[in-house]
Amino acid sequence: MQRWEEARIWRARVSDVRLVIMNPYAAQLGDRDPVRVLERTPSRLRELAESLGEKRLAQPLAAGKWSPREVFAHLADCEIALGFRYRQALAEDDHVVQPFDQEQWAQSYAAYSAEEALSTFAALRNWNLSLIRSLSLDQLRRPVRHPERGAETLGTLIETSAGHDLKHLERLEALSSPAAR
Repeated sequence: MQRWEEARIWRARVSDVRLVIMNPYAAQLGDRDPVRVLERTPSRLRELAESLGEKRLAQPLAAGKWSPREVFAHLADCEIALGFRYRQALAEDDHVVQPFDQEQWAQSYAAYSAEEALSTFAALRNWNLSLIRSLSLDQLRRPVRHPERGAETLGTLIETSAGHDLKHLERLEALSSPAAR
């Protein structure tokens, strides 16, 4: 927690306003500790899956949107991609992040059950959290370049992941609320 607070203070001193505007998940995270968000997501997803039940897991969130099962598969895929990004940021100076087309990746989601997606996500998240918890402040500050968002740091990538979790959790929680049933 101390490292994240130091990283947040450092970033506030050198931040580029464009980065805040370009990062689609910065507002989701706010002042929350990204590691705690990342730690809590797998269990919260399991709770939501149980709350929704099998039938609702297969129904799209809205017209043209993914079902909760597909969201779980998307999160597992993101954990693969993000884990690679974290490791590349540590291994290469000024790493250029490789974007991916989530809609193209989603074409294979019919192959996975909700349980497979959740189990895969939880295992990958645990693996990535082990790495994240070990990072020093200097490592969190390592620069990366995102082709769409520009200059970022490894810490920004991690915070973006936490904000991404929160965005999907918010949508799933709205779906599982008594008013939505």
